[in-house]
Amino acid sequence: MRLQRIIFNFDIGIRALFQNRFRAILTSLGIIFGVASVIAMLAIGKGAEKEILEQIKQVGSNNVIIKSKMEDQSRKNSDNAGSGDDATSSNSKEPQDKKNFSPGLSMDDADDIMRNISTIKFVSPEIEQQTQFMFNGLNMKGKLIGVQNYYFETTGITLSEGSFFSDQQMENAEPVCVIGKNIKTKLFAGEDPIGQYLKCGNTWLLIIGVLGNKNVADKDVEKLSIRNLNNEVYLPVNTMLIRYTNRSLVTTGKIRMMRNRRNQAPSNYNQLDRIVVHVAESEMVMPTVEILSRLLSRRHQQVEDYEIVVPELLLKQEQKTKALFNVVLAIIASISLIVGGIGIMNIMLASVLERTREIGLRLALGATKRDVVMQFLGEAVSISVTGGAIGVILGVTTSLLIRSATGIQTIISPASIIISFTISIAVGLIFGILPARRAAKSDPVVSLRSD
Repeated sequence: MRLQRIIFNFDIGIRALFQNRFRAILTSLGIIFGVASVIAMLAIGKGAEKEILEQIKQVGSNNVIIKSKMEDQSRKNSDNAGSGDDATSSNSKEPQDKKNFSPGLSMDDADDIMRNISTIKFVSPEIEQQTQFMFNGLNMKGKLIGVQNYYFETTGITLSEGSFFSDQQMENAEPVCVIGKNIKTKLFAGEDPIGQYLKCGNTWLLIIGVLGNKNVADKDVEKLSIRNLNNEVYLPVNTMLIRYTNRSLVTTGKIRMMRNRRNQAPSNYNQLDRIVVHVAESEMVMPTVEILSRLLSRRHQQVEDYEIVVPELLLKQEQKTKALFNVVLAIIASISLIVGGIGIMNIMLASVLERTREIGLRLALGATKRDVVMQFLGEAVSISVTGGAIGVILGVTTSLLIRSATGIQTIISPASIIISFTISIAVGLIFGILPARRAAKSDPVVSLRSD
């Protein structure tokens, strides 16, 4: 009997809503947009979190990257570090134009790092060169990268075909290479590239492997110092030094070229373009960075022709920023739900005043105060449930539109839908209680006398 009574009272409330459809729709707009914004904001936050986790996988966990700097950058830093006030410089016995010498980032640096720092698992030196790739009359520009097999381990990439370099191929500087997925697509359409020769610059390289596809955003290439593996060709670092370029070797041709270009573009004298250092344990990354900085400073005579980058640290900072941003967005979205609840309470209070005679008549005919409370709570909850359901549909649709229109990754989780829908029902209950209790406290005699 009690359940039938509750259903009967809810039915009266829902019928009252249908008599004022337009007002009910306007009242539910706050709930609709509130639920939709909560779902959309949480979807954007989840997408940002997944993007950061993917970036961490791309850069490799526990990696530290040492990048070479151009000559003018290192000299400027050295000059700034050595400059002081006038009194100090005038009392100094050393000539002001005397500068320390650094041979640049080299294989000796990589060997020294691996030999002297026990927390490091392995070191991967890298050399890059922009060149032209040719096969059967087709050609394209791209980067030729000299690496060791450790490089593929640091990036966590796998092969789709073939194999990586053998120890013999690396030691003997054999002309072999592993190509990216896009190189195969553009130059070897419909053909098996394994065993074919690809002309890279002036040298023919035997293709022994094809890398698996790996999507990398352009912004991540610059910000995190990672490579777009799909568009590049990889060969053993010794092959690159012997068969292509070794910038640490001084020749008469280089001296002549430097004289001609002295006042033009800065020269890159670094033997290596960068070194990827893989630390064995994650908690030792920052102590290792400090030791690396001291070791390289000593080897390079305090000339800053290198830069140490910790991609995971950058990502963690970005993750904290995005997490804070997502909390702010969720709070803003929740405020719209509260505004919607206030709208429900406002309309319900107005409805109580309009239906004073109806309330008095029900009470006079034997309805209890609980019946009146259930009637008006039924109206408030019906508005919030309907608005919540429409808001869920709108929120899911908005998230999909954001993904397709802007390219921002959004992930709609069942938890966000359940949470936002539950909150919408709670808002209806909380903000519907006051009008319902006010209606139940009405005096039947006074209510029946009102106009």
